[in-house]
Amino acid sequence: MKAIYVCLLAVAGAMSATAVQADEALAKSKNCMSCHAIDKKVVGPAYKDVAKKYTAKDEAKLVEKVLKGGKGAWGEIPMPPNASVKPEEATKLVKWILSLK
Repeated sequence: MKAIYVCLLAVAGAMSATAVQADEALAKSKNCMSCHAIDKKVVGPAYKDVAKKYTAKDEAKLVEKVLKGGKGAWGEIPMPPNASVKPEEATKLVKWILSLK
């Protein structure tokens, strides 16, 4: 019985690691990583800093910022809209970013 639990935990861990890698790959493919990094400020804030500032309640607002751009929340440099990101991709990206706490 203990072996079953260990196997289930290993499978769950592998699945979540794959999801994180897939979402990071999506961010790279949509050029998000040109201005952002996971753990350091580039042009825009580090994704871990975004995750600290916002919660799941802010998800819709953040999805909107990914799609339409934004300014003022992190300084003077605006974030341009990302026309190559579909709404469902923006939602996936935001959920991934918020999970980086």
